[in-house]
Amino acid sequence: MIGPYVLPDDVFDALAAGAGGRPAVLLLLRARRSRNLLLLRRALDGPCGRAVEPAADLLAGVERVAPEAARPVIDGPAFGTWAARTLRDCPAHHRGGCAGRDLAALAVLAAVRAARPARVTVPVREGRLRLPGLGTVTGLGETPEALVVVEAPAGAEGAPGTSAGSCRVRVLTAAGERVLPRDPSRPGHGWQPVAVLDARHRGLTLRLPLETAAPELPALETASAGPAAWQDLLRQAWELLVDNHPRRAEELAAGLNGIVPLPAPARGVASATSRHAFGTVLTSWPADPERLALTLLHEFQHSKLSALTDLVTLYESGGRPRLYAPWRPDPRPPGGLLQGIYAHLGDLAFWQERSGSRHGPAQADAAWRLAQTRAHVERGLTEAASHVRLTALGTRFLERLARTVRDGDREGAGAGGGSGGERLARAVARVQAGDEAVWRLRWAAADDAGTERLAALWRAGRPAGPLPAEDVRAATGAVAGPGPEFGRKRPMSPVPSPVSSPARRRLASCSRPMAS
Repeated sequence: MIGPYVLPDDVFDALAAGAGGRPAVLLLLRARRSRNLLLLRRALDGPCGRAVEPAADLLAGVERVAPEAARPVIDGPAFGTWAARTLRDCPAHHRGGCAGRDLAALAVLAAVRAARPARVTVPVREGRLRLPGLGTVTGLGETPEALVVVEAPAGAEGAPGTSAGSCRVRVLTAAGERVLPRDPSRPGHGWQPVAVLDARHRGLTLRLPLETAAPELPALETASAGPAAWQDLLRQAWELLVDNHPRRAEELAAGLNGIVPLPAPARGVASATSRHAFGTVLTSWPADPERLALTLLHEFQHSKLSALTDLVTLYESGGRPRLYAPWRPDPRPPGGLLQGIYAHLGDLAFWQERSGSRHGPAQADAAWRLAQTRAHVERGLTEAASHVRLTALGTRFLERLARTVRDGDREGAGAGGGSGGERLARAVARVQAGDEAVWRLRWAAADDAGTERLAALWRAGRPAGPLPAEDVRAATGAVAGPGPEFGRKRPMSPVPSPVSSPARRRLASCSRPMAS
């Protein structure tokens, strides 16, 4: 029976304050699981239904005998992105390339974990058979598909304590047969397993697949920073988070479900989330545990807000469609602005703690980043309050969020208070004013009719009167979505100014890359 989710007032307010705690994350996780199941039902009823049905039957069969094996697949990094692509823009309904067929790759993991015998056809692309959560079979040539056969010992199906190692997995193509290692976590000839990272500290455990096999995710080989390096870095980052941010660490332990490695940008760290993949963090190699800890906090904020907006409406359509976000060089849609504000609450908590626990140059750096992040959030709140058509819940959400920023400002007085703190705030304000001026020179545009009126008045020597209405040019690339998508959080190179005057070029050259 389908019924609505009820979001208690105290949970909403806790999420609006920036954290929410483990109970709130578990509620969002359950709601997102229900959403994914509804999307599966829609896919079965839609034009891709025939392609989806075999894998959906396998997944349903696993769920009946071993729900704990099916649940991680439905909650996992690849399911939501698969469903969104299948329902939104499948390029080949009813044909060989139909996106619905990719559900079979996800169902294999459920069958293996439940030790359920199965035979399912999985697409092969560019000679690779990608099985999310398990690994990738390479060197399959030009074949378009493979038959994956899961064989399990008699009586093992759904039995407590069943492990993936109890199954035999065969991959059959026209060219022959491959048998995966009995323990699929071990590499083999033509087999690249998905590594599982494990971090434990003070009773809190974080287990995350280093997901390189999901067809819908932009994963890559991890040779430059292999699983062992990721494991060591995650262990150190987890200790930092558990020791200094215990409540947020509990949230991460409850809600994170995977890391997808991204290519390294020219400088800095690239990170991203998808609103369809709750709890999945996409990031390039962070190089140090502090940066990884900050990335996990920042990106999980995006996941929480995306899941929250499945349940409540924070803003209505209309209003100004392209808005100023001080952490970005391009205009943002209303949902993107709210996402950025909320994600920076994670940064704010991180730098609040670091500015109070560091000494010397490291403390000065943390204090600067804290002041800059606070200024970004405050300016974003002003932009949202002025130009986003907030609902009553949206207004309440931003008011509670602003209170968190104010409370943090009072608590952080010792880290940079007094005349030093005032000088720091003034310095940050000057930098932010320069950034906003460059942004407006790049993107602001008067309406044509108003500009013609001013020109005519100037030629006639008459008073100009009020200035014309200001608009914002469309950014390069898509900005109209309700929240972050893959690649949206990567460091961006400077955008050329639409006007090529020498003065504007000089101003644009002074702009700095802005963090996501």
